[in-house]
Amino acid sequence: MEMLALLQSDPESFKDAFKLLGVGVAAGAGVIGAGAGMGYLIGQTIASIHRQPEAFEQTRTLMFLGIGLVETQALFGIVFALLLAFVL
Repeated sequence: MEMLALLQSDPESFKDAFKLLGVGVAAGAGVIGAGAGMGYLIGQTIASIHRQPEAFEQTRTLMFLGIGLVETQALFGIVFALLLAFVL
């Protein structure tokens, strides 16, 4: 009941609060997902090099390519969060 009274008193502040909550969720999800993806990618690369050391150069090249692709997803998440914060 008190929440409804607060919402009726100043709806603009709640709009800003929910907007900032969305910014935090968008940035957090993007960065956490990218961190998990990079951890998995690097772990699998280390396991692959351990099993087949002669393929080190090719495996390392593919790992860095994958890290670049995963990192772009994190940047997209942060850009989306900034768009939510300052444009919408």
